[in-house]
Amino acid sequence: MMRNSKDSELRERARQVIPKGMYGHESVALLSEDFPQFFSRAEGAYLWDCDHNRYVDYMCAFGPNLLGYRHRGVEEAARAQAAMGDTMTGPSEAMVVLAEDLVSMIGHAAWAMFCKNGSDATSMAMVTARAYRDRRKILVAKGTYHGAAPWNTPNMKGITAEDRAHIIYFNYNDLDSATEAFRKADGDVAGVFATPFRHETFNDQYAPSAEYALGLRKLCDDADALLILDEVRTGFRLSRDCSWSVHGVQPDLSAWGKVLANGYPISALLGSEKARSAASSIYVTGSFWFSAVPMAAAIATLREIRTTDYLERIVANSTRLRAGIAAQASAHGIAVRQTGPSQMPQILFDDDPDMRKGYFWASFAVRSGVYLHPYHNMFFNAALTTDDIDNTLDITDRAFAELKRRLFSLPAQSNELVLQRLGR
Repeated sequence: MMRNSKDSELRERARQVIPKGMYGHESVALLSEDFPQFFSRAEGAYLWDCDHNRYVDYMCAFGPNLLGYRHRGVEEAARAQAAMGDTMTGPSEAMVVLAEDLVSMIGHAAWAMFCKNGSDATSMAMVTARAYRDRRKILVAKGTYHGAAPWNTPNMKGITAEDRAHIIYFNYNDLDSATEAFRKADGDVAGVFATPFRHETFNDQYAPSAEYALGLRKLCDDADALLILDEVRTGFRLSRDCSWSVHGVQPDLSAWGKVLANGYPISALLGSEKARSAASSIYVTGSFWFSAVPMAAAIATLREIRTTDYLERIVANSTRLRAGIAAQASAHGIAVRQTGPSQMPQILFDDDPDMRKGYFWASFAVRSGVYLHPYHNMFFNAALTTDDIDNTLDITDRAFAELKRRLFSLPAQSNELVLQRLGR
């Protein structure tokens, strides 16, 4: 049995000094008590909580861990830069090198600007798009996640109607709906945000059609508006270029984050030549946006992306796990839906309106040392081995067996926050 006394102590201490004890997407308020809130260390594909329990980690810090926690090459580059300086009165040479690397790797990119979080990058994209032709309207697909700024956060508490006065919503993967949004904007479209594939919490994931991707590109071209591809969650896990390159579509702007420095805090806005003047005209900045250590770590990360088979290994291992889980579910007579790319899997259960099946299955895995998530898409990293996959499949098989045994006696979902989220 896993111990959780230290985690429980830290949660209680946190409640005294942090609103709700924790906030944001890394809060475990929507999870069962089996999920630890606090961790002590990470290495490769593994996490250790503050009670020294080890997990094979399929969340990868909600994305940033691409190559493996504390990857040697990345850590060496970061330490070398730290010995010379990090946050200084101006940036280091690393900023120029990093921009050169990204421009050489990403098909549409002619320039790069750096910040810290995905929300920074998408907000900078919005401002750049508005500066491009001095227009106001930003088109966003309903329900898509593009960060936690007032114009895009999914939680409307503290947000005013004025914060979104010039956001027009349309239906994802629906070209007619996007066309109607352009018509409604009446010539005032600055830019359109596009998600490479639909990957919202508590829902199945799915890819858009090529017709939709090409259609958005044409709508933007016809209106002289900027197409913005949000690669913050997907970048370098689906492709070594922009994700929609598979459709032959290149955006005008793309927002990147999470994996860029394998866990060091940095994000980026990349843009085409036609958007350079607009990007040059805006004022965006941050005291830590120019820090050298994350940039050195990003240079080392991009070198691994260019020169190794990291992506092929991730795809092979994620495909192996997906096939194994599908076979196990079938053998136990339990229907699951595995959606999205295998390297960013979402696993939900059929006939599970209050998610009691999914929560039981994921909680069993966590108690057994495999960190799976019941409602958020997961992530693979290049440090995972075939042994890790085999060990995971041993645990998921046992989780399915126990779920089958308890299927008709599972208690109803008791987490009121989950029930509210599900509209129940």
